[in-house]
Amino acid sequence: MPHTVLLAEDDRAIRNALERALTLEGYRVTAVADGVEALAQAHRSRPDVLVLDVMMPGIDGLQVCRVLRAEGDRTPVLMLTALVETADRIAGLDAGADDYVVKPFDVEEVFARLRALLRRAAPVAPAPAPEPVPEPKPEPSGRFVEAAGLRMDPQARRAWRGGRELELTRTEFELLELLIRHAGVVLEHATIYDRIWGYDFGPGSKNLAVYVGYLRRKLDEPGAPQLIHTVRGVGYVLREG
Repeated sequence: MPHTVLLAEDDRAIRNALERALTLEGYRVTAVADGVEALAQAHRSRPDVLVLDVMMPGIDGLQVCRVLRAEGDRTPVLMLTALVETADRIAGLDAGADDYVVKPFDVEEVFARLRALLRRAAPVAPAPAPEPVPEPKPEPSGRFVEAAGLRMDPQARRAWRGGRELELTRTEFELLELLIRHAGVVLEHATIYDRIWGYDFGPGSKNLAVYVGYLRRKLDEPGAPQLIHTVRGVGYVLREG
């Protein structure tokens, strides 16, 4: 069954070209020209993934994303933007978007990002039931993952620093979990891209830096040590101090 894509883009040439490319790639595409119709279609058709242009007349892509997230809709969202400033990208992440592509873009990059979003959104098959044993086994040490004063519950998708619960997007949660599970180990950029997005976007991409910066803003506290450290030219490491 092909994945369904809702594409909202007010530029007719870009919309038509991307609709054709996605269709040829095997997606079932519904294309609209503005945010009002994007919201209506999202409610009607419940697509597998949304591709939203940021700048659209009426309701822009950011507002479409905010409305859907406020309704509890967790459908993956890929934003298309001509805005290259970090603050603009952060605004998209803050609205609830999962990823973004900067115009002009290579359609292969759009395909790669969509594949990564759909993989992450796919339901996880339940683990097989354990074999019966004559004696009850002790409970496992816990479902929590902890390091550097951080605590996560991967099953419930919740995280805390000290007693403060962190409000994280899906990508932020997965990035923080990866860093916690490898606390004290420097993770290279390519490794993080592969584990979180399933694709290395190359040395020119600022995607990872934007997410790390946004995650730092949510983690850092006045007077407390920074937890995510940059190893210039290599990657990132989670540690206290």
